[in-house]
Amino acid sequence: MKPVKGKAAVNKVSKDSLKTVNDRKVGKSSKPTSKKAGAAKKDPNKPKRPPSAFFVFLEEFRKTFKEKHPNVKGVAAVGKAGGEKWKSMSKSEKAPYEAKAAKKKTEYEKVMTAYNKKQASRTDDADEESEKSKSEVHDDDEESGEEDDEDEEDDEDEDDD
Repeated sequence: MKPVKGKAAVNKVSKDSLKTVNDRKVGKSSKPTSKKAGAAKKDPNKPKRPPSAFFVFLEEFRKTFKEKHPNVKGVAAVGKAGGEKWKSMSKSEKAPYEAKAAKKKTEYEKVMTAYNKKQASRTDDADEESEKSKSEVHDDDEESGEEDDEDEEDDEDEDDD
């Protein structure tokens, strides 16, 4: 039988696949799992998004649920019960929560416009500073480059001795 050349013939087995299940970390990879490789850092001063009508409802529901069921400590159980209650509610029952959510959203939009104006003024100032610093850095590079050339010539002279 002749050896087959090409990708189909390559059957490489990784070392991890030869290990027993107990020896390797199941479901974990060594690569960092980030959604965006170069994602910008979050600004801690940025206003938080407003809660939806459901989350406004859930704030009140948690209080009543805790009173009725003091032994239940799990967040998932409270969330699940709140979700079921929300689904069973009619539009008229949801209306006050939707109104509160809309009010919070308008407040958030006002705060965000002020925040965006503040950020825009900061970036304008930063752009002016960065242009200055770029030219200063560029000048420094040229000067240091000339000094390096002189040092190399001195080194060559010493080697001849």
